[in-house]
Amino acid sequence: MKLRYIGPSFGIDGLTDGKIYEAVEEDGMYRVIDDSGEDYLYSTTNPAPLNGSSSGGRWEVIGD
Repeated sequence: MKLRYIGPSFGIDGLTDGKIYEAVEEDGMYRVIDDSGEDYLYSTTNPAPLNGSSSGGRWEVIGD
């Protein structure tokens, strides 16, 4: 599926506001290939860094 992240960008290897990412749903979360080029699990409702450096944002589903 394709998701657009909407919210504050965080980290050089995290998520960027307005960018579209490839993802799959896994265990109630999204596994997303983020800006690092690696895949990580992110919340489906409030994707944010684990260290709390950003309040996070939201996802917009844009395609399968």
